[in-house]
Amino acid sequence: MHRFGLRAIYAKRNLSKANKAHKKYPYLLRGKVIRHPNQVWATDITYICLPGGHVYLVAILDLYSRKVLSWRLSNTLDAEFCAEALEEAIEYYGEPAIFNTDQGSQFTSDRFIGVLKKHEIEISMDGKGRALDNIYVERLWRSLKYEDIYLKSYESMIELREGIKKYFNFYNTERFHQSLGYLTPEVMYESFSEREDLAWTA
Repeated sequence: MHRFGLRAIYAKRNLSKANKAHKKYPYLLRGKVIRHPNQVWATDITYICLPGGHVYLVAILDLYSRKVLSWRLSNTLDAEFCAEALEEAIEYYGEPAIFNTDQGSQFTSDRFIGVLKKHEIEISMDGKGRALDNIYVERLWRSLKYEDIYLKSYESMIELREGIKKYFNFYNTERFHQSLGYLTPEVMYESFSEREDLAWTA
């Protein structure tokens, strides 16, 4: 396998390492029923292989609708690209009641936590070693990689960024989700907002 440049594709371990000096927050979603958009957002980081090495992708997901609200690519694992994705999501979609992350140093950093506190968003963090607490974002990564990235073998950051942009647009507006009653995330997110508007005008 080494001779022919072959390698297994698998999730990289310890991608988002905790910083013991950073404050950790309790997990707030146990037993909680998510009833509307912007009630709970979640995020995670995954890595993607390019010929020149790994790059990292973060996405902000609305858990009610499964809509991808924003995302960023980076060639380093600092907190800045995560905070920028969060700020963009808030700018375009408002503020969630709760934001859920893992205990990785990017999400416990002063930069990231500062954005959440500035907007008075409740902070929820997965328990250590509990990958299933953020299962919806993990499913998003699986869909992205198996339906797009592994099939297209992007050669550069520019190609990858454009490919992810197209895929997330497809994911939000065209890809039907069985768990959403075969609706798209966009329809789930927008239709609830429209019902709320009608309720206020009635």
